[in-house]
Formats: sequence, structure tokens, C-alpha cells
Amino acid sequence: MKSKILFFALFLYSTIFAQEKEIEPIQTDRPDQTETPSLTPKGMLQVETGFSFQKNDVNSKTNLLPSTLWKYGFNENFELRLITEFASEKFNVETITGFNPILVGCKIKIAEENGVFPKTSFIGHVSLPNVASTAFITDYFAPEFLFVMQHTLSEKFSLSYNLGAEWDGFTPEPTFIYTVATGYSITEKLGSYIELFGFAPQNNEANHNFDGGITYLISTNFMLDLSSGFGISENAPDNYFALGFSFRL
Repeated sequence: MKSKILFFALFLYSTIFAQEKEIEPIQTDRPDQTETPSLTPKGMLQVETGFSFQKNDVNSKTNLLPSTLWKYGFNENFELRLITEFASEKFNVETITGFNPILVGCKIKIAEENGVFPKTSFIGHVSLPNVASTAFITDYFAPEFLFVMQHTLSEKFSLSYNLGAEWDGFTPEPTFIYTVATGYSITEKLGSYIELFGFAPQNNEANHNFDGGITYLISTNFMLDLSSGFGISENAPDNYFALGFSFRL
């Protein structure tokens, strides 16, 4: 009987291990601002969650405790997405906490990498104005979109960039978004990146930021991350720090 149990345990372990080997290691949209063009594998649920602490200026702070991206691989070309955020905003001595409007959306595969043409996907979300805490309800539905691209430069280096726009749910003016990130694989499990990103409101001056971070692959389906950044332009947030984890089921 014991030998049968041992055999079954070994068989179950080898099956799970073989299944992990059949798929690529988890690819995440965190911790950098640059989203990956890779989609969650078909039939898998991927959860990416983290805590960020941002100092906007001497008078205000914005913390996300946490921000979570829920992703489901519908098929090889389509991923369903849901974003939930619990925010804490402090201005002088006043603090407001609650849930930001939930965002629902998708990621759509456009093309695989082919020579100089990057691996490309499209991401679109829309925030639901009334699915939020009272203090964070917006006036209108607020869409956002990104074209996300990635080049493989070598076995260890990659170059990724995003272009898109978002709306805040209060005004009709868009804010344009850009990101550029260079990733470097230190080892098979330890990754790193540096990144430049910014936001350009239609009727206001753009702000520019720089950040960097590391990721650690615990297993094929589980990853830890740590990141930090600071504002380059005068109107950008002073600095931020974030940590989180991601997993697939």
C-alpha cells in the first residue's frame, strides 16, 4: 500500500513538473510601467498584485494598498483583464481612502516578433465610474489604451515600449502616455530593468519619470518584484517605492 502511495505521489509530482516545463515562465505587466505584449496562456488565471507608496510633493502622498491586475487567457490571441485598486490619498492632514473605479478590458495579440518588427499587442480598458468608493466616483466612463511592443536584443537584453492615451473620467481631454524600458536577465531567475516613462495631458505640461527594479522567479508560475523611481521634470511626483508578487493558476 505504501509503495502505491509513493508511486502515486511521484507520478503526481512528475506530471505537475512536466506541465510547468511545457509553458514559458510567467510574464507580467508589473513592476514597471511598460506592459508586456505576452498574453496569459489559454485557460490560466494570472494575478499580479502589489503595494506602492508615492510621494507626490511635500504636501501629498498617494498609496495603493494594493493594486491588483486579474488576467485570464481566453485563447492564444485574447486575454481578459480586470484591475482593482484600494487607494489612500493624503493631502496635508486630510486622508481619503477607498476603491478606485474598477477597470475592465482586454489584451489582443497583433503580431509576433519578426526581424526588426517587434512583438506587438493592444491593451484596452474602460473604468466603471460608479463601481468605486464614494470619494473616488468619476463623472464618466474613462477609457485607456496602449500599443505595447517588445524587441529581443540578445539572450539577456530586451527593449520594450508603449504608446497610448487615457482619460480621467472628469474631462474630455486625453493624457498621452509613453514608456521605454530595457530589461536584463541577470540569471535565469533574477531579472532587472530600467525605464523612462511620462504622461502628457492635452492642455498641460508633460511630466517625465525614471525608475528601475528587479524580479525574482520563484517557479514557472510565481514571481516576486521590487521597484523604485523618481520624477525627472519639476511637475512629476517626487518618488515612489513598490513591491509585489504575481502567480498563475
